[in-house]
Amino acid sequence: MQQVPAPRATQWTFLPNHARVLVQIARDPGIRVRDIAVRCRLTERAVMRVIADLEAADYLAHTRSGRSNRYRLVPGTKLRHPADAGPTVAELLAALTSLPAEPTGG
Repeated sequence: MQQVPAPRATQWTFLPNHARVLVQIARDPGIRVRDIAVRCRLTERAVMRVIADLEAADYLAHTRSGRSNRYRLVPGTKLRHPADAGPTVAELLAALTSLPAEPTGG
């Protein structure tokens, strides 16, 4: 008797980790890495790598206040992939959250 392979439904998701982390920060700019990790079901180390990527690409900045970070989105930054050309990070977040998109000034 041959076994039927398990469905592959859990092998992909609609949103990459970078989008998940960005959404959590958009909802709460003072959120802790630990809390992002729990909400996104990632390790704290993975969240820190994603945050570093987002900062390096100018989607995100942070300021240090004591032992806490306060994050600031850079809303006018365009999405990176050529297939996504046009929309800004603010427009993406408006679609994924209840946050309104900020005008791009153009």
